[in-house]
Formats: sequence, C-alpha cells, structure tokens
Amino acid sequence: MSNTAARPEYFDVVIIGGGISGIGAAAYITKEFPNKTVALLEGRDSVGGTWDLFKYPGIRSDSDLHTFAYEFKSWKDENAIADAPLILDYLKETVDEYGLGDKIRYRHKVVSAAWSSDDAEWLLDVDAMEADGTVRREVIKAGWVFGATGYYNYEEGFTPEFAGREDFTGDIIHPQHWPEGYDYSGKKVVVIGSGATAITLIPSMLKGDGAAAHVTMLQRTPTYILTLPRVDALSLKLTRLLGERGGYLATRWKNILIDWTIVELLTRFPNASRRYIRSVNVKELPAGFDVDKHFNPPYNPWEQRLCLAPDGDFFKSIRDGRASVVTDRIRRFTPTGIELQSGEHLDADVIVTATGLNLRIFGGIDLTVDGRPIDLPSSVVYRGMMLSGVPNWMNAIGYTKSSWTLKIGLLGKSIIELLRHMDTHGYDTVVPHAPVGVGTRSMLDLNSGYMQRSKDDLPRQGDAMPWKMENVFLDDRKMYRGSVIDENLRFSSRLEREFGGRAVVEEARS
Repeated sequence: MSNTAARPEYFDVVIIGGGISGIGAAAYITKEFPNKTVALLEGRDSVGGTWDLFKYPGIRSDSDLHTFAYEFKSWKDENAIADAPLILDYLKETVDEYGLGDKIRYRHKVVSAAWSSDDAEWLLDVDAMEADGTVRREVIKAGWVFGATGYYNYEEGFTPEFAGREDFTGDIIHPQHWPEGYDYSGKKVVVIGSGATAITLIPSMLKGDGAAAHVTMLQRTPTYILTLPRVDALSLKLTRLLGERGGYLATRWKNILIDWTIVELLTRFPNASRRYIRSVNVKELPAGFDVDKHFNPPYNPWEQRLCLAPDGDFFKSIRDGRASVVTDRIRRFTPTGIELQSGEHLDADVIVTATGLNLRIFGGIDLTVDGRPIDLPSSVVYRGMMLSGVPNWMNAIGYTKSSWTLKIGLLGKSIIELLRHMDTHGYDTVVPHAPVGVGTRSMLDLNSGYMQRSKDDLPRQGDAMPWKMENVFLDDRKMYRGSVIDENLRFSSRLEREFGGRAVVEEARS
C-alpha cells in the first residue's frame, strides 16, 4: 500500500455506498443543493450494491418494484417482481438522469471516520484501489456523512461449520460468492436453507437447457411462503388510465396499503394467519404432500421474514417432481453428499450453502468522535436515521416488513431539512442526545438467525418516538410528520463552542 501526502479534499456531504440507498440519497441531496459539493464513495468497481454483488441464478427482489423503486423515479417495466438485471438498469438510469456519474468514486473503501468538533468535520481514511491493483491511502474531509453501507458483510456470507466438509468431492458454493457462469446442468443439487435465497435459487436452477437434474431444499426449520403474481395486472390498468407517472404513484400507494394490511393481519391474528398460509400452500403442493412437516414453522408469521414465490414458481418445481424438500438436521458431509440425523443420505454433486448473511453496520468502518471510539451497543437510534452522540451522520437502515427503499424517501427529505436549517442559522454541527435509560430494546424486531447472531453488537432503540425503529413504512411515516427538528437534536457552531453560547455569538456578529 502506498501513501499520499496530498492535501485532503473537502466535501459538504460524503455518501458511503453506491447501492440503492446511496444513489437515492445522492439524487435527493444534489437536486436540492446543486451548489453543495457531494462525493459518493463506492468500494467496488460498479454501482448497484446487492444487485451487482450477488450473481446466483434468479437473484431478484422479494418486494414489488413499485414500492422498492424511488418515489421520484417511476418503475416502468411490467414486471412488479423484478430480477437483478432490471433493477441494475433502473439504478444506472437514475445515475444518468440525475447527473451523478461525476460524483461517484469507484474502488474507494472507507476504513475509518473520525469526527473533530474543533473543525466540525469528519476525517475519512479511504483505501483507493488503482487499475493495477495497488492501493493508496486517501484522506477526505466531510461536513456530513450519509452512511449507505447496507447491513451485511460484503466480503463474507455466513456458513456454519459442517463436519466432514473437506470429504465432499463436489462443489460447495455460498450464494454470496456464486461463480459467474457456473455450470450445474444435469447435476444433483442440495440447497441448505429455506430463506428467500433458497426459494429463489431452486426454481431458477431448474429452468432452460442448462437446468440441474434435481434440486433438494434441505431445511432445519420451515419458512412461511406466499405467492404473488410477477406482473401486477391492476398496475397495468392504472397506468393505462392515469398515464405512466400517475399509474406508478397510484400503484405505489395501493401496494403500501396492501402490505401494511397484510402485516397487520398476520401479526394481530397469528393463528388465523397460519391457517390461511397453510391453505395457500396446500393448493400449490401435490396431493398428499406433508405440508405440516415441511411448511409449518414453529414460530408465528413475521417473527421471521416471509418468503415470496412469484407466480408460485417454487411450488411448481415441487409439483413437477424436479425439486423436493427435506426437513432434517445435518450429521455430516460425505464424499457424495450429506448424511442426515435421521440416517437418510442426500446424494449431491453440488451443495449450495444458502445459510444467510453476516450483519455489519456501517461497513465495518472504525468510528470515533473527538478521539473516542463509538460503542455501537451503547448508542440509541434517533428516528431510525441517526445515532445518539454521533454528529452529522445519517444512517440508511431500511425496513424488515416493508420495501427497504421506502425509508430512503424519508431520509432524503430529512437530511434536506437538516442541511437547510443549519445553513439558515449558521450551524455546522447537529448531534442527537438520548435521555438517560432510553435505549432498552434491541434494534431488531425479527428472530431470524442472522439477526440474532448480531443483535448484541448493534445500537439500541427506545419504546417511544422518536427513539425507536418502526419496521413498517406507514407506522414509521408518522414519526416523520412535521419537522424532524426537535429538542432531542442539539445544534451548534464553532463560534458558539469557542465563545460559549448563542447569545454571545449573535452579539458579536451584530
């Protein structure tokens, strides 16, 4: 690694991460403040985040794109449930249409961020990779940071230790590191896991000339799975009636209301919901299929995420006899497959470990404020967008029970309000201050394994607004009605801090 002694560049706002959150934030900020200097730092060599990183067959959104897309840019494709290439095209269109290309710096990975109250700015240590692979350390200064780093580790997915792993003679692949162009045609595949990735992978691996011979989903615990049409017929009608923009916004609000209603019903009436989901599964599965063994989770709906099967493609794979489900525990890998606790052996040429993600907030960036390391578990989230004790830093954490991107619209409008307020009143610093004892609850509301593994390393939340995380858009939206500026935010300027109070500074200015 080479070092540079160049004078640090300064930006009014630095956005970390070029995925759907970072691109959205850049669009909001640059449109509202064309004269502010903005940089978007992306550690990889392309935009897209999740949608560019994952290459496994069929990678798609589990959310409809009318709510997953931005409020300010319509989703035009007829597919409401869209594959990654369509989402990537949409994001690249956004970059072009909003003139963000010259703001983006690729292969710029932020390593640490240090806030100085004396200077009222963040000092970012950035590893910038050259075309030849050499890395040089850059230092960039920022008045504000918008952390759009996602919520998981991009370098490594989660894989449990499996006894006998080294004995297996076939290929073992984690979906986060799927080899591009990998040939699984005619092979017997076992997919370990029953989350959204597995539900997506299985029907996709059975399509076309290069299809697998058979795919088995091996799960320890069943998952709730619902079906939804890939094409929203009502959206097409609304678009014909109201035009492209009107149809998009009408569909967006239709889906927001439907999603809210579904979450409310499933969580308020769990027993009735279990019966309903079971009835849907029975209709989709072959006669005599053991639904209660393979599709009857031991937890209530929305205690973990529900999975989506567009047009029922996952169930169709089972009906066709080309996919099967096994509910059991793994004893060990063998040279030719997997031996289960029941004694059954699953033959496999390929094993896919769809076993989840490793959570990582802020991309693993080392955060300090005036030389003091930020202890995330001691911090409390403010309106789900900032952290107590951390100045001029906004976090992009989306929803677990609504489309992720719905949050970005609220965050974009919030940072605009904060920046405008600070410019108007001459402030250079804002920091949330949490009341004593407010951070009593976990930040997470689901008991999925990958979330529970990390909950003790994450910030906390309170029981009431504005110190809580709402994970449904319509509920969260209530917290953003009116101004986001309240008594929990402390604004200041360097003059105030130097001379000891606003009144003294105003007198000096006059």
